[in-house]
Amino acid sequence: MILSDSRILEEIEKGTIVIEPFDRKNLGSNSYDVHLGKYLAVYNDTTLDAKKHNKITHFEIPEEGYVLQPHMLYLGVTLEYTETHAHVPFLEGKSSTGRLGIDIHATAGKGDVGFCNAWTLEISCVQPVRVYAGMPIGQLIYFPVDGEVLNAYNSKDNAKYTGRTDKPVESMMWKNKF
Repeated sequence: MILSDSRILEEIEKGTIVIEPFDRKNLGSNSYDVHLGKYLAVYNDTTLDAKKHNKITHFEIPEEGYVLQPHMLYLGVTLEYTETHAHVPFLEGKSSTGRLGIDIHATAGKGDVGFCNAWTLEISCVQPVRVYAGMPIGQLIYFPVDGEVLNAYNSKDNAKYTGRTDKPVESMMWKNKF
């Protein structure tokens, strides 16, 4: 079951969902629209290693926009900081974004109960496309959790993506033991 607009508003009022900045006009019937933040990042190396800390370079999207190129992975970030304390958030692309050939996540569309941060986006495109800071980029939908959550993300010792940031965060796969 997905939360409706009225239920999202109720949960915001209770503090179990936090969206900053929040603007009522971005609330759909069962989702909340999020926007592209002003920073993108790219990996410094062309070959990435899952056991190694792959460094990235951040850059600010200029006012005239930035042209994404195919066959590149860009890390972006949502303008919105979110907290989810009693629901499972899912981030999906907007249909208008998809119709421009932009994918906003490769695999990481689901958040965990207790995730508190802006969302890092794994952006790719099928043809060159100009993007702008502040443009609508995706939508959050929320699912209720059935049962007590014993291990919220923000209280896990091994949580790799905690700490508030307004810039994209690179993969922390190298922190896993394998």
